[in-house]
Amino acid sequence: MLQESHTAVIARGQHWRGEVATEPYEAAWAKEAIFFLRALKVEGSLQGTRANIQISADGIHWADEGSSLAVPTTAGEVTFCRISHFGGFLRLVVALPEGARIQVVASLNLKA
Repeated sequence: MLQESHTAVIARGQHWRGEVATEPYEAAWAKEAIFFLRALKVEGSLQGTRANIQISADGIHWADEGSSLAVPTTAGEVTFCRISHFGGFLRLVVALPEGARIQVVASLNLKA
């Protein structure tokens, strides 16, 4: 049987600074997910900064899932994180260090 898959771009060319959360994405139908985060431009030091994955039953109230991915530190770098057993909605949240800024493309690949 062929698996169903879908890729959603959840942040396209956005400039992130300070505390950021992506838009929620409904993913209850999927069995597994991979978040990808690609840096288009980086200003300041992002060394050691991580983006956390959050889950939600309703897309309004959020809990940390426990997984995270490194925030890219150079333009062109791509990072990712695989997750499963995540409920209805998914998003990324990150707190960037003061003075740091990143332009990103974030996507979510889902498979049933």
